[in-house]
Amino acid sequence: MNEQNRISGILLHPTSLPSPYGIGDLGADAYEFVDFLERAGQHIWQMLPLTPTGYGDSPYQSFSAFAGQPLLISPAHLKELELVQGYEILHCPVRDDEHVDYGVIIPWKQRIFQNAYRRFCTSAYQEAHRELLAAYEAFCGQNAAWLDDYALFMACKDAHGGVSWLEWEDECRNPSPECKARLQEAYEKDSGFYKFLQFLFFEEWRELKAYANRHDIRIIGDIPIFVSMDSADVWANQHLFQLDSKGYPVKVAGVPPDYFSETGQLWGNPLYHWAAHEEEGFAWWICRIRHQLTLLDILRIDHFRGFEAYWSVPYGEETAVHGEWVKAPGRELFHAIEDALGEGLPIIAEDLGVITPEVEALRNEFHFPGMKVLQFAFEGTEENAFLPHQFTTPHCVCYTGTHDNDTTLGWYETLNPACQEKVRRYTNSDGTKINKEFIRLCLGSIAACAVVPMQDVLSYGKEARMNIPGVAAGNWNWRFKKGILSAPLAKELKDMAILYGRY
Repeated sequence: MNEQNRISGILLHPTSLPSPYGIGDLGADAYEFVDFLERAGQHIWQMLPLTPTGYGDSPYQSFSAFAGQPLLISPAHLKELELVQGYEILHCPVRDDEHVDYGVIIPWKQRIFQNAYRRFCTSAYQEAHRELLAAYEAFCGQNAAWLDDYALFMACKDAHGGVSWLEWEDECRNPSPECKARLQEAYEKDSGFYKFLQFLFFEEWRELKAYANRHDIRIIGDIPIFVSMDSADVWANQHLFQLDSKGYPVKVAGVPPDYFSETGQLWGNPLYHWAAHEEEGFAWWICRIRHQLTLLDILRIDHFRGFEAYWSVPYGEETAVHGEWVKAPGRELFHAIEDALGEGLPIIAEDLGVITPEVEALRNEFHFPGMKVLQFAFEGTEENAFLPHQFTTPHCVCYTGTHDNDTTLGWYETLNPACQEKVRRYTNSDGTKINKEFIRLCLGSIAACAVVPMQDVLSYGKEARMNIPGVAAGNWNWRFKKGILSAPLAKELKDMAILYGRY
């Protein structure tokens, strides 16, 4: 990230876009959002992980670290490709344009996708669309390293009623090469369905990203440091994780007790068997980062501190209390990635939480910018490093809040009176438009990059919060209505971008 090039942008996951199909997708409204960013003088579109979501609909608990989210495939694009008929997508069962009802929209889209796949498999369609078929076959060949395992994993998962692979019979839970070959033959058509969806997703995504880049918009994407236990990554690479002979985790991830939680956070993700990764030259990680950087311009890695040391909790514990810090080979890992992909990796380190000098040293050695979140600056009355006048370098990204924070207006309402007074004094305001004041603080800081959640741009309150950490249900469903991206709103943002030298 160039410290001399001051830029700003908006944090918005594509599922939050308007769409007539119940959930934001990569169709026309995504292109309209890029146009809005350009009119508003912005140069960044930041989003959450683009991988397929598992239980709880969290982008941070995915069935694959490589695959794309099929729910983002545009039904309108399927119609353009003559894969579905107009009547098949005419009556979306979800009419709420401010929330995603995953329980309804997932089976509806799945039916559309199944119909599209059946049509795609017909000889008549393939004869009439030879170029599309050739592109599909090329995609499958180019991505076989991860795609074959993912598609087979999902096909086996369907065959087992969707339960975790840990509940499959022994032969499927840890298949030998011979068994995997038999499974691939048995589930050829079913796994082909998942390859087909990935082809559609990546075709749509590459076109959208190319459009954004042509309009001087760069994409910041996101990956969690850990992967989901119920994922193709763990199932197909069990030797790379701390698992027992039956595939169950020995230790799991989390964070220790702190000011915010007396019992810590027990995430439950399997931990990496780092010695095995080192023996293979960190090949899996190199493939993961290379793959993501073909899709994104800049990559934010969630829970970066886990590369220096991670909180290891014995499997079966009910809280994260009885864990321990274990050193990780972060330095060796990133040197290996640089050797493979080149120096100057476009990576943002999510360095929030309890950050030690060792974590800072790792971040600084590889010149990864860290994060500054303004809300954290006012959760006490004392000085702290998140106050803009305390920023010591422009080599960072400043946010008003993130997807895990309440909206700035919702957050301000929950502050105690002393902290609210600190906010008003610092912003020299009466507290009625704190979100706008925070946007000004963010853009006016020395940070080379400033990013604002769309909810703060739109002056939305707590009803528009994207995620409440530790709460299993009701997250990730916020959307904004079509037509709200007005010319006055774009002008307001552009004027601020010009004022603070970010245009």
